[in-house]
Amino acid sequence: MDKKWLPLTVVLGVAGVAVVTASVWPDNKEEPPLPQSLCHGALSRETAGLIDDGKGGEVSTEEWESKGKSTDYAVFKACHVLRADPDDDHARGVYKLVVEDTRSAPGDKKDAVPLGAGFTGWALPERAKVTLPAGCPARMGSTAPYITVSLDVPSQDEESVAWQEAGKDRVDADTALRNNVTVMREVATRLAERYDCAD
Repeated sequence: MDKKWLPLTVVLGVAGVAVVTASVWPDNKEEPPLPQSLCHGALSRETAGLIDDGKGGEVSTEEWESKGKSTDYAVFKACHVLRADPDDDHARGVYKLVVEDTRSAPGDKKDAVPLGAGFTGWALPERAKVTLPAGCPARMGSTAPYITVSLDVPSQDEESVAWQEAGKDRVDADTALRNNVTVMREVATRLAERYDCAD
């Protein structure tokens, strides 16, 4: 090879190696976007994150559902809302939502606060319940007269053993109560919109 072409050959060779290296080692890896609708469409990510056990962490969910053997009691959807532990890859359960049909009329709970105008239900710092509008059971595939959504927040239960072990992480009762009311109002609104059964 003519010596005058040697520098050009070296430059082109180095450039080729750089291109191959760049394609093998991408500069930045794109993470898939987090889902913005959680718990069978009942909650937005923002509202789902309101309820906390005082330890924080990224929100995720485990969701499942089952169908009854008859048209009665045909709806059962459950959702565990989890938070990622900052020090490892484990997720801890923070609260649970259960959507189910029932023949029992909605009742009040002692010391609970109502969810507000337009909603049938109540809330406490550690649990809450809301009944969906009257048209929802049929739209959701049940002949039962009611669809209820129950919320259970173990970290707010004063009598639970888990709380006794981690009481310092418990959120104050007023904040927990406000968050539970907000969550249940959104659950009722979003599910009624999803199944087109709002009053």
